[in-house]
Amino acid sequence: MSDINRNFVAGEWASGAQEIENRNPSDTTDLIGLFAQADLDQLDATLDQACKAQAEWSAYGMERKQAVLMNIGNELMQRAEDLGRLLSREEGKPLAEGRGEVFRAGQFFTYYAAECLRQLGENADSVRDGVEIDVRREPVGVVAVVSPWNFPTATASWKIAPALCYGNAVVWKPANITPASAVALTEIIARQDIPKGLFSLVMGAGSTIGQRLVEHPSVDAISFTGSVPVGKGIATAAIQNLTKVQMEMGSKNALAVMDDGDLDLAVSVALGGAFGGTGQKCTASSRLVVHAAVHDAFVEKLVAGAQAMKVGHALHDGTQIGPVVSAQQFKENLDYVALGQSEGAELACGGARLDMPHDGFYMSPGIFLNTTNDMRINREEMFAPLAAVIKVDSYDQALATVNDTNFGLTSGIVTRDLARATHFRRNARTGVVTVNLPTAGTDYHVPFGGRGDSSYGPREQGKSAAEFYTTVKTAYISAGVPA
Repeated sequence: MSDINRNFVAGEWASGAQEIENRNPSDTTDLIGLFAQADLDQLDATLDQACKAQAEWSAYGMERKQAVLMNIGNELMQRAEDLGRLLSREEGKPLAEGRGEVFRAGQFFTYYAAECLRQLGENADSVRDGVEIDVRREPVGVVAVVSPWNFPTATASWKIAPALCYGNAVVWKPANITPASAVALTEIIARQDIPKGLFSLVMGAGSTIGQRLVEHPSVDAISFTGSVPVGKGIATAAIQNLTKVQMEMGSKNALAVMDDGDLDLAVSVALGGAFGGTGQKCTASSRLVVHAAVHDAFVEKLVAGAQAMKVGHALHDGTQIGPVVSAQQFKENLDYVALGQSEGAELACGGARLDMPHDGFYMSPGIFLNTTNDMRINREEMFAPLAAVIKVDSYDQALATVNDTNFGLTSGIVTRDLARATHFRRNARTGVVTVNLPTAGTDYHVPFGGRGDSSYGPREQGKSAAEFYTTVKTAYISAGVPA
């Protein structure tokens, strides 16, 4: 029997009332470990301690805070190999992607370590004589972080790092599918010079631990990444306490391929955007909107490229697409394949279970042809290695198709025309736009977020994070009449 991995509750490692198994989706015979599930009493205790720890942390000097975040970031980057291997083992993304994710997580911490020293306020003269005004940001308080399984280290880090940077306490509930990465990151944070209970890990089901967390009156802000239905549920719960909410939810990103674009570049961008991370990215290019003049040539190269991609064990050399994360996700993917075909789409390749030497959730990358934008496969987030091609007759029709969605996270265009690229960049109704690049892949020092059903609340990452993790105080000061 494997050792039980515990929660980090109120500054102490603690067992739970029960445990869950964590198995490798590349090889389900590989038991990664058993992971304790926190109970509601533990959650209440950790929130009580977090309130006390936050006040103490807020009083730390900025260089002391900076050193804590820098230490976390440096260790993540130094350990990108072993922690990336663990991440890939439990989530299923190819090892190179696992390493890259852990390294990027370290960069989030080092970036916000620097931001600890850049928290500058503003001052102004009042409209009243002899009165000066000081405007500065203060910590929001106790932050609940609810993170997803598809980027178990990076997404959590881009929430935890700014929360700590700006003086807050953090209670983290990660996805239960990827608990090992959560424990590994917590071990690093727990060793730092921080007050007892400033940072806590509470693993558990969303229906119990997650629900109590977002409903709890001691929580001052909630940062969530996940599905639209869960996000709406969190918003409903949060409003009862007037809790500040930031949410990144679903997407249905489109890549527009124009008749003047570099065809080989377009295929490369589409394949990387659609199938990187096994298509399990909120920024994945699941709609490929292609000009009729290049449609047939693009499709021929796209299908050939997809068929040439190597699906395999996440830790094996040469693997380009790892397994789907779980049996449930795999079933949902196959259901979407059947749905697309029932809607009249042609499955040009892939979309099938693959028999491999290891018992895992392997699926070949699938491409739908002859699709229309009103099909469910082009309206709903599939979160699968599946992409649908939509043929259009003009740039104007392409832009209209890109924008015809309830979501609005990322979009992209492949074109050589600067005027067209500029028009698209200004008129695509998404929070992120790419030109001659995949829709997936963002930097840590600039804002990230979407429109419509994709996002709610202030942007994440970069300096924009201060808007969510702080509250503004305006002070009026009168020096009085000189003696």
